[in-house]
Amino acid sequence: MADQFRQSDVGQSFDYSTLNVRTFVADDQSEVLRLYNDGLLAGQIAPNDTGADLDHVAEAYFDEPRHHFWVAQVAEQIVGMIGVGSDEEHTAEVRRLRVDPAHQDGPVAEQLLESALNHCKNNGYLKIRLDTRYEKTAALGHFDRIGFQHTRTRTAPGKEVLEFYLDLYRQHEDQPDGTPTS
Repeated sequence: MADQFRQSDVGQSFDYSTLNVRTFVADDQSEVLRLYNDGLLAGQIAPNDTGADLDHVAEAYFDEPRHHFWVAQVAEQIVGMIGVGSDEEHTAEVRRLRVDPAHQDGPVAEQLLESALNHCKNNGYLKIRLDTRYEKTAALGHFDRIGFQHTRTRTAPGKEVLEFYLDLYRQHEDQPDGTPTS
């Protein structure tokens, strides 16, 4: 696998052959809060975001069968997280996509998003929403490659929030790799 080893911006090299995305368990709580706090300090989270859902992950993400929360591990260390929730029957919301800064240039976010998208497809969602305050070009390019459409940019205290939308029902008309059928 060509992507097995990647070097981070800080010069560390990671073996991503051990990358594992799995369902959150209670023992992951402190690492999930660490990732949240790192994002808060980096300005990736709105100042009015209390993080209450992350204080109670089981209640917030396992309250309904179609909701879920995952963590990503590299060499047994939690380096990322993502959740799926919904307020509408056919629309899922990708929440809390966070990756440890040392791993943001690796495949962690891609694997987390893939797990969330597969979950949404398998649970009958037709649309997916996500928003981000993170503007790194590589991350935005990845959203685009998956098929997310940038729908709008709104101003939040101190930063712009980019909103994205993905129509899963349109992907069913496409080829397995996501390219449109002729």
